[in-house]
Amino acid sequence: MRHHGNMKWLILTITALFFLFEFVTRIEPSLANSEIAARFQLNNAQFGTLASIFFWIYAPMQLIVGLLLDRFGARRLIPPAILVCAGGVILFATAGNAYIAGIGRFATGLGASFAFVGSLYVVNHWFGAGRFALLSGVVNAVGMLGTAIGAVALTSVIATSGWQNVFWATGIAGLVLFVIALLFMRDPPEHVPASKKTTSFITPVRVAVRDPHIWLIAVIGTLYYMPINVFGGLWGNAELTKDHGLSPVHAETAVSMIFWGLAAGSIAAGWLSDHLGHRKWIIVIGAFLTSISFTAAVYLPTSSVPLLSALLFLSGFLGGGQMLTFSIAKERHTADYSGTIIAFVNMIGIGGALIFQPLVGAIVDLNNGDFAWAMLTMPACLLSAALLSLLLIDKRHPDHIPGR
Repeated sequence: MRHHGNMKWLILTITALFFLFEFVTRIEPSLANSEIAARFQLNNAQFGTLASIFFWIYAPMQLIVGLLLDRFGARRLIPPAILVCAGGVILFATAGNAYIAGIGRFATGLGASFAFVGSLYVVNHWFGAGRFALLSGVVNAVGMLGTAIGAVALTSVIATSGWQNVFWATGIAGLVLFVIALLFMRDPPEHVPASKKTTSFITPVRVAVRDPHIWLIAVIGTLYYMPINVFGGLWGNAELTKDHGLSPVHAETAVSMIFWGLAAGSIAAGWLSDHLGHRKWIIVIGAFLTSISFTAAVYLPTSSVPLLSALLFLSGFLGGGQMLTFSIAKERHTADYSGTIIAFVNMIGIGGALIFQPLVGAIVDLNNGDFAWAMLTMPACLLSAALLSLLLIDKRHPDHIPGR
């Protein structure tokens, strides 16, 4: 038992590090947007499209990933996923034109699609039902903290060594993680091999798609996470340098505070929801307050790095409530369908990046490089999430009640 206790923490660490690696690869283009755009001769809308190719495969793969995890477990899937993700980063670094870069970005998204859902799958199957909200918050915190630290450091290195060398180094780090995962990934002792499962491969999909409340939760999660995807994931650095007059390093320092805040907020929201025994009102209040803090960060006429950093940290912290959408969704049905339901909610959420990342770039281009109108999409999405959250119903299947 002690061996299994140690093993589950090692496996959770590997998948959490994969999520960290995946998130770094997701936001890396935003750290050198002008350099990459110049390299491939792209305008803002075209650059946004190139960056969002990651999500073209990442989003639809979520449902497939959930089905595969429920069917085959994490041990067979996580190591090759890390390898594909790392290979895509290296291909992007060596690309001679935007088309090859797009293929690299596609491969990165394909491998990365297993990271977040894989981590939550490990939490759900290696740890008790009463720890899901908290530990899923911890997983998110690892990714956010690593990204916050790495983004600032990588921005400085890009300025001195070039973005291609940084992408190369990131890819090599992924290859190291692949070897570690290959050696140590395991499935829990009670895992049932795919050959012995009697439920239809498509049954979990039917359960997710036919539940209108899960669709509602997915839309709320999409709208709630939109500023992280758009501002933190791509356009934040450019907006702060242009509209607030910050240097690229200072801008990335401020943007990174979103991820510091999100790391703390994910854990706090998970702990609070487990302590109170419900999720709904944390989501409602969190989305509403996040809209206020993000609006202040973008539209206050200030160049103060400490003030902007504080506002963006607060935005990230309040945004941590978005993690509870995964808990409230998967708790509606038996644990056997958790991987698919989590993946379905994440698929819809990440699919929002396919719309909003290039949309914001297009609005900026239409306004001659002015971000003011484009940034209005953030509070609009957050307020919509808060209003829709009023319709949520906390419901728990017996599989997800601690002690059952």
